[in-house]
Amino acid sequence: MGAAEPLSSVLWVKQRLCAVSLDPARALLSWWRSRGPGAGVPGADACSVPVSEIITVEEQDVHGKRSASGKWQKMERLYAFTVHYVQRARQHRWKWTKVTFCCADEQLCHLWLQTLRELLENLTSRPKHLLVFINPFGGKGQGKRIYERKVAPLFALASVTTEVIVTERANHAKDSLYEINIDKYDGVVCVGGDGMFSELLHGLIGRAQRNAGVDQNQPRATLVPSPLRIGIIPAGSTDCVCYSTVGINDVETSTLHIILGDSLPLDVSSVHHNSTLLRYFVSLLGYGFYGDIIKDSEKKRWMGLARYNFSGLKTFLSHHCYEGTVSFLPAQHTVGSPRDVKPCRAGCSVCRQSKQQLEEEQKRSLYGLENTEEVEEWKVICGKFLAINNANMSCACHRSHRGLSPAAHLGDGASDLILIRKCSRFNFLRFLVRHTNHHDQFDFTFVEVYRVKKFQFTSRHVEDEDRNLKERGKKRFGQICSDHPLCCCTVSNSSWNCDGEILNSPAIEVRVHCQLVRLFARGIEENPQPEPHS
Repeated sequence: MGAAEPLSSVLWVKQRLCAVSLDPARALLSWWRSRGPGAGVPGADACSVPVSEIITVEEQDVHGKRSASGKWQKMERLYAFTVHYVQRARQHRWKWTKVTFCCADEQLCHLWLQTLRELLENLTSRPKHLLVFINPFGGKGQGKRIYERKVAPLFALASVTTEVIVTERANHAKDSLYEINIDKYDGVVCVGGDGMFSELLHGLIGRAQRNAGVDQNQPRATLVPSPLRIGIIPAGSTDCVCYSTVGINDVETSTLHIILGDSLPLDVSSVHHNSTLLRYFVSLLGYGFYGDIIKDSEKKRWMGLARYNFSGLKTFLSHHCYEGTVSFLPAQHTVGSPRDVKPCRAGCSVCRQSKQQLEEEQKRSLYGLENTEEVEEWKVICGKFLAINNANMSCACHRSHRGLSPAAHLGDGASDLILIRKCSRFNFLRFLVRHTNHHDQFDFTFVEVYRVKKFQFTSRHVEDEDRNLKERGKKRFGQICSDHPLCCCTVSNSSWNCDGEILNSPAIEVRVHCQLVRLFARGIEENPQPEPHS
């Protein structure tokens, strides 16, 4: 059989005659089930599966019966093979399913097995050996149980070998990635929440810069991408990164993305203060409202996951606003806008075109044709803010299906800077409620949104210290609530919520690094249709 020559046969599936076709040129396996003995004619029950979405093929030793024309007939010998593949369900969920094909011809059965296995061997992007980190404490503390019961069996089915490390302390995974030999792995997997993913992110990026001799503390340094992809098995409380890149925080779905070897480029932002790297983040950097929530919730870990609801209500009622200056460099290389209706999806053209334009900018700067930072003009905004949010992705989760910035893109080399100015509690509540519905959350006079590639923030408190004003003491210890209107109390400084971790720096510099890492994902698919069961 030639490499592109279709293979077609009449086989048995579930006691029905089945016409099966494999077209290597299109890498598609199709079958049609016939209810009568006249096999080979496509019937109502049809199914097609891309070879790239076949998990594995197994030979079966079957001795049994089949039914033809409604009567049971015994067969002397039955040869069979089982195709394990991905089946799409509702709401971006993937399911492992299988179909077994039978025939009385041993040579024909082996031909099918050999052909399918050769096609699967050519899928070189699939991982063979993975390093797995399990956080046994994150979320509801079910990480180890989730891996052993749901993930490990699928890895074994797909012949993916693993080395598992159960973390015992904070930064255990990050430190391990600096020390161990990672060249033998095809990828790194975290079983946990966004905090666990952040550890792997920092470990892989940090190691790549160390190996390349890049100083991470230099805000303008060009960072080197990590060669390993990161897989996320959601077992946390929010799982924002998983939800925003896959469309659902489902363990089986994420495991299947890893097995198929999907690859999704992802922007990473760095946060610096006085030429010192503070952290990297991929989803949210929030000052004011979201910073106050995470800071208060850390004091109430004894409450479990309920602490986020409690701290959120407390922060909303406190209604603090913060004064400072935001400076940003607009992302002129991008072809999209934060107000776009169309969100980032699998195979996103906006991410692809934006990266190409950004590379052209960098080439012109490299060859001295122009310095883009000197040519482009920084924008400066001063005022009092209830919240300053910088979103690298939509930041969607099970509570907010569209997220903080629904049109944010995963790999366009830019982030969405959202400024919520001082307003009444009622208006701020209207803004928050829109994160849970399909209305435009930016359609308020007190909300501004910009697509940026760099931004800086300096608290008014720091500005006053630099000027050495006489009111320095008042600003240091904050204002007395009674000195301000009841609608909004101005206090000196908030904290930054950096992907769920607290940063206390009142002056920061943020830069987006385009497609610095890759995930075992393909992006959220555009309206996937559930497939019929075979």
